Amino acid sequence: MADDDEKVKDEVKGEAVGGTAGEVVAEKPQEIVEEVVKEQEVLLPGWVPKTRLGQLVRDGNIKTIDEILEKNMAIKEPEIVDFLLGELKEDIIEINMVQRMSDSGRRTRFAVTALVGNGNGYIGIGRAHAKEVGSAIRKGVGRAKLNMIHVKRGCGSWQCGCGKDHSVPFAVKGKSGSAEITILPGPRGLGVVANDTAKRVLVLAGIKDVWTFTSGETRTKVNMSYATFNALKQMISTRGAL
Repeated sequence: MADDDEKVKDEVKGEAVGGTAGEVVAEKPQEIVEEVVKEQEVLLPGWVPKTRLGQLVRDGNIKTIDEILEKNMAIKEPEIVDFLLGELKEDIIEINMVQRMSDSGRRTRFAVTALVGNGNGYIGIGRAHAKEVGSAIRKGVGRAKLNMIHVKRGCGSWQCGCGKDHSVPFAVKGKSGSAEITILPGPRGLGVVANDTAKRVLVLAGIKDVWTFTSGETRTKVNMSYATFNALKQMISTRGAL
């Protein structure tokens, strides 16, 4: 009698575990979704998307940031960039203290210009104001992630011709305020020939060898950094050399 009971238990267990082939296939997508959600919880714990784009990224329908940039979709959540690009490098270009007089007295705020990139073709820049330095930095970094671009790299120097992505494919110009910069392709091993502000932008974008020419008030770090960023942004739509 005990043997019969064990056989019945084994049969019931086999039906529960085995099932039909259709049932097994139907369960696989759900398992994949659960794995994706677990990975996202590890990377971004507690992230609840507020936009449709964020929901698509969280559900795994959008797997790379290039899909977003190629379609010119607006990124309104910094967490989207964190999830798709992973760990990013941050660089604070400048922190300024801004004061203004009001009826209640003098009010002080801090202005921060921040860079965010992975050193491999992706970079963003942002500027924010806040009453405290820490809050201003966080807001600046967040806005930089919303302005992320993919820099087109290549080997446009006639002295090199190696075909690797170490420089820019052609000459580009960028301007912000009175600061203006021209970025020219350089041979491999040259390095980044630029002033300190422009060099920080170019290095964070993953560019290793370029010549640069600047004009205007280049000592203004905010305008110089934005001019360099705008020059890199021009390569997205420009097809030929200057």
